[in-house]
Amino acid sequence: MATRDDSGGRADSGALVIAVDGPVAAGKGTLARSLAKAFGLRYLDTGSLYRAVGARVLAAGGDPADPEAALAAAGGLTEADQRRPELRDEAVGIAASQVAAQPAVRAALLDYQRGFGRTPPGAVLDGRDIGTVIFPDAPVKLFVTASVEARARRRHAELQGRGADVDLAAVLADLEARDARDSGRQAAPLTAAADARLLDTTDLSIEAALETAIRMVVDATGRKPHLDSGGQVSGPAA
Repeated sequence: MATRDDSGGRADSGALVIAVDGPVAAGKGTLARSLAKAFGLRYLDTGSLYRAVGARVLAAGGDPADPEAALAAAGGLTEADQRRPELRDEAVGIAASQVAAQPAVRAALLDYQRGFGRTPPGAVLDGRDIGTVIFPDAPVKLFVTASVEARARRRHAELQGRGADVDLAAVLADLEARDARDSGRQAAPLTAAADARLLDTTDLSIEAALETAIRMVVDATGRKPHLDSGGQVSGPAA
């Protein structure tokens, strides 16, 4: 396992770190992936890390509630683990909750995220506490949000697209409950960093939101994105 990282999340390796935080279904994942492509950076969905750890434990025949098994899985985490096809399985979701409750696992994953971001050329990380805990000194911090009603409509459409028979009112209630839980967490609460740039996507198309996000990164760093002649993102995949 890597040694403890006490640098406070400083991106001091010459790598560019873009922190993207916000509530579920605000569009931060889509924006983060597109920003990574536009600026030639790697991408990390930090929310998938605990699922990846849980999946590793289960694949090894271990118990996710066992601190030793969970820590060993977290310490050996690789990028390939985040592409496991079973990450969205119900059993993996339960395992993720069990490993996430363990402080040693959280510490190991904090180190993993910081190491990922510092690896040149840098990375776009999206989650809940990237700009406040993981990389508090990131040169670019975006807090992507939208009204809960707009987020519920998006999530409802997404679930229907997967073939799920869900009620919009139920999706709305679930998001409201999740917002309350995420904002009230003692560890890594959902909150915008004091110096984060707010991006409200309630009334924005995906294209308009990305254009705004790119402009925010350019304003903060002076770095130019990879765009084709039509102004579309054309950089390499992260």
